[in-house]
Amino acid sequence: MLIFWLMFITVASMTLFIDSNRQLNRIPWIIIGLAFIFLMGFRYEVGGDWGNYLRHYEKSTMVPLSYAISHYGEPAHQFLDWLMASWDFGVYGTNVIYSTLFMIGLIKFSRAQIYPWLTMTVAVPYLIIVVGMGYSRQAVAIGLFLLAVNYLQKGKFKLYVALIFFAALFHKTAILLLPLGIFLYGSKGIVLRVFMVIIIAYGAWDLLFASHQEDLWKSYVEAKLQAEGAKIRVLMNFIPSVLLLLYRKEWQKNFVDYSFWFWIAIGSILSLGLVNFASMAVDRVALYFIPIQLVVFSRLPFLARKEIPPNFVKIMIILGYALVLFIWLNFAHHARFWLPYQNIIFQ
Repeated sequence: MLIFWLMFITVASMTLFIDSNRQLNRIPWIIIGLAFIFLMGFRYEVGGDWGNYLRHYEKSTMVPLSYAISHYGEPAHQFLDWLMASWDFGVYGTNVIYSTLFMIGLIKFSRAQIYPWLTMTVAVPYLIIVVGMGYSRQAVAIGLFLLAVNYLQKGKFKLYVALIFFAALFHKTAILLLPLGIFLYGSKGIVLRVFMVIIIAYGAWDLLFASHQEDLWKSYVEAKLQAEGAKIRVLMNFIPSVLLLLYRKEWQKNFVDYSFWFWIAIGSILSLGLVNFASMAVDRVALYFIPIQLVVFSRLPFLARKEIPPNFVKIMIILGYALVLFIWLNFAHHARFWLPYQNIIFQ
């Protein structure tokens, strides 16, 4: 588990030594980004879904591309597996590309925050280590979502839509993020945005979900599958959601994106009430709400600056997520699939 602690301590140290986004030297970001891509992309038998992804890859070596895309699930994932198999790159080729897309989205998003390295620190224990090294397809979707949010904040709504649709080609559930793009800039142009979202969402649903919706409902809801630790993960999104609502006036005064994060906060709060009804389904959807932890906790030192010194808030957040990592590594039921960390380069 040493490698996971080194990942966290490295980024947390940057948080303590680099004060704000006014000091955005690209070199540390490139070095840490490449290091994390290496650790994620070349991991060996690390992650709860390692066996599933290995089977996905092996199946793609046996069939034509058209059959893999039409019969095996998400088209972008199947295409990438098939392409890596045809080049004999192994599952590691797919993982490196996934890790790269994920880290590009996360780094772009982090660098846009007031305290970029604090954003990354919050991301390490669960989003990077657990999701990035465990749920590869959904990690790519989240990375593309973070990238899409970065462009949406610059007013590029069409690019947001395109990236979310692209994310859905890796994991169908990402299409649920499409309507969130409506809420960033209030009422200006909202009719056109709503119209675009309805048309694209309907087409995406018909393409990706229509033939599987009954199976998905039975698997995730009627079967009442229980996701280990789902309540804890949902609670991790619930806490920053409540903080966002508590600091809503300060947020609205200083940032233009309150409506966007408000709806993610509402989704996170509702998830806590629904997790007993459909644990697995809520747990998977709640992964897309993890960015609220990043954005709220990275802005909290600024939002709470009138009551608490910013440096004290940053230290408390670092210690809090160090505790999250400690508890997960030592007590989480599925942590054994991540331990010990192994890398194919050193096998």
